[in-house]
Amino acid sequence: MSKFVLIDGHSILNRAFYGVPIFTNSEGLHTNAVFGFLNIMFKIIDSKQPDYMAVAFDVHQPTFRHEMFKDYKGTRKPMMEELREQVPVIKELLQKMNITTVELPGYEADDVIGTLSKKGEKAGMEVDVISGDRDLLQLASDHITICIPKTKKGQTTVEEYNTEGVRKLYKVTPTEFIDVKALMGDSSDNIPGVPGIGEKGATAIISQFGSIENAYDHADEISNTRNRNALLNNYEMAQMSKTLATINIQSPVEVTPEQCKLEDIYTEDALEMIKRLEFKSMIQRFGSVTSTNDCEGGFKYINNPFDADPIFEQAKNAENVGIFIYRNKDNFGVSLCFNNGNVYYIGKEGFVTEDYIIEKVRDLVNAKAKLTILNIKENNDILGNDDVESIFDISIAAYLLNPLQNTYDYDDIAREYLGMNVPAFDEIFPKTKKSETPSDEIPENILKYACYNAYVAYKAKDALTEKLKETEMLDIYNNVEIPLTYALYDMEQAGIMVAGDKLKEYGERLKTGIDALEKDIYAEAGHEFNINSPKQLGEILFGEMQLPGGKKTKTGYSTSASVLEKLEPDYPFVSKILEYRQLAKLKSTYADGLAVYIGKDNRIHGKFNQTITATGRISSTEPNLQNIPVRMPLGREIRKVFIPKEGCVFIDADYSQIELRILAHMSDDKNLIDAYNHSKDIHAATASLVFHVPLEEVTKEQRSNAKAVNFGIVYGISSFGLSNDLSISRKEAEQYIKDYFISYPGIKNYLDNSVKKAKEKGYSVTMFGRRRPIPELTSGNFMQRQFGERVAMNSPIQGSAADIMKIAMINVAKELKEKDLKSKIVLQVHDELLIEAYENEVEQVKDILKRNMEQAAHLNVPLDVDVQVGNNWDEAH
Repeated sequence: MSKFVLIDGHSILNRAFYGVPIFTNSEGLHTNAVFGFLNIMFKIIDSKQPDYMAVAFDVHQPTFRHEMFKDYKGTRKPMMEELREQVPVIKELLQKMNITTVELPGYEADDVIGTLSKKGEKAGMEVDVISGDRDLLQLASDHITICIPKTKKGQTTVEEYNTEGVRKLYKVTPTEFIDVKALMGDSSDNIPGVPGIGEKGATAIISQFGSIENAYDHADEISNTRNRNALLNNYEMAQMSKTLATINIQSPVEVTPEQCKLEDIYTEDALEMIKRLEFKSMIQRFGSVTSTNDCEGGFKYINNPFDADPIFEQAKNAENVGIFIYRNKDNFGVSLCFNNGNVYYIGKEGFVTEDYIIEKVRDLVNAKAKLTILNIKENNDILGNDDVESIFDISIAAYLLNPLQNTYDYDDIAREYLGMNVPAFDEIFPKTKKSETPSDEIPENILKYACYNAYVAYKAKDALTEKLKETEMLDIYNNVEIPLTYALYDMEQAGIMVAGDKLKEYGERLKTGIDALEKDIYAEAGHEFNINSPKQLGEILFGEMQLPGGKKTKTGYSTSASVLEKLEPDYPFVSKILEYRQLAKLKSTYADGLAVYIGKDNRIHGKFNQTITATGRISSTEPNLQNIPVRMPLGREIRKVFIPKEGCVFIDADYSQIELRILAHMSDDKNLIDAYNHSKDIHAATASLVFHVPLEEVTKEQRSNAKAVNFGIVYGISSFGLSNDLSISRKEAEQYIKDYFISYPGIKNYLDNSVKKAKEKGYSVTMFGRRRPIPELTSGNFMQRQFGERVAMNSPIQGSAADIMKIAMINVAKELKEKDLKSKIVLQVHDELLIEAYENEVEQVKDILKRNMEQAAHLNVPLDVDVQVGNNWDEAH
C-alpha cells in the first residue's frame, strides 16, 4: 500500500522556530525555522519512506472558512517578523526539492490537509499527517495517522494517533473529538469553548452522549451540575465553537494525492540553496549531487619534480598565489593557483617527497611571493615566517568583515564573496568529520578539495581586500590581526608546563571532599539518590524535605544554581549540595580534564583562536585555559599546578580595570577621567558621588555597591539585574543607576549615542575600527532588541579592550625576539599575559611587559598594569 505524507507547513515551521535558537546566515537572513523544519521533514522521510508527499500552507492573508466567525480566528497572534521572513524561503526550497506545496485562498491549511487525507484514504493509501495541531486528531482513522512531533531532552520524537490512539487518549472517536474540542475550547486556535467546562468535563460529556447536540437534548442526565449549567447557558457558543473546530474535508483542492509523487528531492538547485542557507550538516544528504564549476577543468595533478619545479618558479613572480597545504598521516601535498587561474596540486609521490614540497613552499615564502591562504597559524610550521606583508589570510579577513559566522571555510568565503557554490569538505568527504582523516581520500577527492581551497584563496583576495577598505578595517587587519597570528602560533608551540603529580594530588583531595559530602548528603536525605540528577534532587528538596521556593516544570522541580543559592543561607543541606557541585565540576573539568592534554614534554599546548568571538577577544580551546576558576580558594589552587620550567619563573602582567578606563576615554566623562588621573580609588570615588558622602567617609558596603554599578554599567546592566546582584529592591537599584548617571553624565550620553549609532548603522565600532554587526537591534522580539542594545553599549568597550591586549601581545612578543631573549609568552587570559621568563632575564621582561602593555593605546586616562613574579601561576597572579 502506498504511503502518503501530508505536512502542516505553518505548524511545523512555527514549532521549529521556537524549538531552534534564532540564528542568521552570512546574508543576515534568519534561518532557524527552515533548519528545524528540514530536520523534522528529513526524519519523517527517513522513518516513513513516503511514496507521495505534500506540504500545506495557510494563505499569507487568510480568509476564514466561516466568515461570520472571523472575529475569533482573526485574533490570532501575528507572526514574528523573524519567522515571517522564513516562510517564502522554505516554500522556495521545497519547490527546488520537487516537493508539492499546496495553499488554497479562502481555506486554512487544516482544510487542505483534511481534504487531501480523505482523498488519499479513498485512493487506498496509508496517510500520515504531520502537525503540531491537535485539531487534526479529528481526521484520524484506521488508515490516517496523525503524527505530532515532540521534543524531549533535545531529541525530536513523534506521537502517532489513529482511531484507536485517539480513543485511548480522549475516550472518544476522532469525529467525537471535534465536540470535545468545541466544549473545552483552544486559546491557541481562538476557539472560545464553553466557560466552566475543561478537558476532563468535555471528555466526560462527549464520551457519554456522543455530541454536543445530544448532550444538550439530554442535559438533565449530565450528573455534574456545573457542567450541565454551563452547557445550557452557553449552547450557542458551543455550537459556534464546534463549527470553528470542524475541519472542511471537502474543500476545492485541485491537487490530487497522485500528483504529489515524491521523486528526486536531492537536486542540484536545492543543494545550492542549502549552501546559501549555510546548513552544512545537511550537505551530505545530497550524496553525489554537486555543483558544476568550470574551474574544475583547470585542476591538474603533478607528481614529478620536472613538472613541479617550473610551477614553483612561476609562482615566485606571480602577483597573487592561492596556496593550500593538504596533510594527514597518509598524504601530503600543496595546491597552487595563480595567473590564469589554473590550479596545480603537487602531491607526495615518488621523487616528490614531503621534504621536497616543504622546501619549495619555504622558497616561495623566502622569495616574498604574494601568497594567499586560509589560516596562516595552522600552517606556520611549514610557512616558517612572520612576514606580515607577503601572506594574506582569507579566513581572518572574512572574520573581521562578519564576526558572527560560525565558520570561515573556503566554501563559506566562495559563497559570500565570489557568489560561487563550491563543494564543501562534507560533500567531497561525506563519510568523514572535518577533525578526522578522510576515510575516502581517493586521489580525485584530494585533488578537488586541495584545488578548491587554493582556487578560492586566489580568487577571494581582491574581493576581501576591497571590503576591508570599504569598511575601514584594512588597518586593523594588517597591523593587529595578522601579526597576532604569529604571536599566537609561538604561544601554542611554547605551551605551559603542568606539574602532573600536583594535579593528581589535587584531584585526590577533591575526591576525598566529594566522598565526604556525598555521605553527609545521603545521611541528611535519609537515603541514597543521584545527586547529579536535577529531577531526583528536586524531589528530595521540594518533595520530601518540603523546602520553600520549589518551582515545578514539565521535567520536575528546578534545581538551578539561582534557585539553590536563595535557599543556601537558611539550609546547610543546600549549601552542601552547592559545594558538592563545585567540587565535582573542578574534578571533572580540571583535575581530570586537564590531565588528558598534558604532552610528553609535560606541557599543555592549547589552541588560541582569533576567529570565534564576536567582540574580537582571543578564545582558548583544547583545553580552555581562560576559564580557570579564581573566585573560590579551591578553584584558585588549580593555578598552582601550572609551573615554569627549571631555571625560569612566571611573570604575570594584568591590566587594572581596563574596560572602565576605556569607558572613561570613550565617554570623555570629566568626573571619571579626573578620578583616574588623580589615582583615586575609582569605586570609592563613585560611591562618594552616588551616595553623596565625602570620599573618606565611604563605607565598605557603599564601595562594594558602587563597584557593582561601575562594572555593571559597562555591560548595560538593568535595574532588575542590579537588584539581584546586590540583593536590594528594584526601586533602590533604579535609584542607584539614576544617581550614577547624574554623577557621570558623559557616560549616559555615550551609552545612549552608542545604541543610536548602532541602530542607524547596524553595527558598533571599537576605538580601532573593529565592527560588530548587531542584527538583534531590528528584531521583532522585544527581548532580542534589549539584548542588541546591551551589545551596542558593551561591544565598543570590550572590543577595544581586546584590541589593546592584542596590540600589547604583538609588541611584547616582537621585543622579546628583537632583544634575543629566551623568555616566551605562554598564556593569554582576557586582560592578563603570562610569561615564562629565564631568571637572568626577569627585570628586562618586567620592563618589556609593563611598558608595552601601558603604551598599547593612548587614552585620556592611564592604562595601569600590575606585574607580579612567582614560582607558579597562582603566586604570580
